[in-house]
Amino acid sequence: MAGSRRKPRPRCPWLSPWAWTAYGVAALIPVVVLSVANLGKQVELVIDQQTVAMSTFSDTVYDLLDEADVSVGPNDYVSSSGMDEVADGSRIVVRRARPVTLVVDSPPEAPPVASIGHLSASDGGTMPVSEPAERRVQVVEGDDRKIVYTTGNTVRQVLQEEGVRLGPGDRVTPSLDSYPPRGVVIKVEPARPARAVPAGVAELNWAALARCESHGNPKAVNAAGGYYGMYQFSLPMWKAVGGTRLPTAWPEAEQTYRAQLLYQRVSGRWQGQWPQCGAQLFS
Repeated sequence: MAGSRRKPRPRCPWLSPWAWTAYGVAALIPVVVLSVANLGKQVELVIDQQTVAMSTFSDTVYDLLDEADVSVGPNDYVSSSGMDEVADGSRIVVRRARPVTLVVDSPPEAPPVASIGHLSASDGGTMPVSEPAERRVQVVEGDDRKIVYTTGNTVRQVLQEEGVRLGPGDRVTPSLDSYPPRGVVIKVEPARPARAVPAGVAELNWAALARCESHGNPKAVNAAGGYYGMYQFSLPMWKAVGGTRLPTAWPEAEQTYRAQLLYQRVSGRWQGQWPQCGAQLFS
């Protein structure tokens, strides 16, 4: 119609300035969500061989353990320092300490030994440990001291391994049936007859006899062979008065005691035993 005004066209809502603002906010929402998600770190927490996968915002190992409600004692093991930064993909290991008893050089009745590397897997109790199985011990007979290596379960077995013969009444310390731990000193002392040496025999000049026979050397061995020690015993006569092994294996006092027994055995007839030096007994 002439002269009439055309009705204005309605505005499109999607062309509104506010619409464009809404579109922008909507587009930012996924970005913000993804950014926040990326702040979380995927880590593994291993507690006594139990693995737990976690997503965390913790910055340090201390924070992570606190978030997971894991308490750590003073003797517990943690693979990282408490103030170490937690990174994406980190693996934190916690092993709790357990009380154990180590029995070193366990006696023969103890159960077989487990590897010492598996102690952390034990829930406590007693675990015998023997390292090494072969032990270093000392065997002392008189002045003869030697170091031996043994796997014997008793002192008796150690002496048997070393060929040590014991006579009636010989004293052995520790006791023959005791367990010989590493480093033990096994002492063998020969038995002495109950009778005492008569005063008349003890008062003879045994030192002078020893000086003449061997220069007083308890380790002396005759170059021609067959005679040993301070008083140059032959082996048959040494054994006749209760001696064991060689005279040179024993200290001066033991050799002198056996020489005094020999003097009594031959009823004072020293000429057959010490023909060159026997007269020194009366000097």
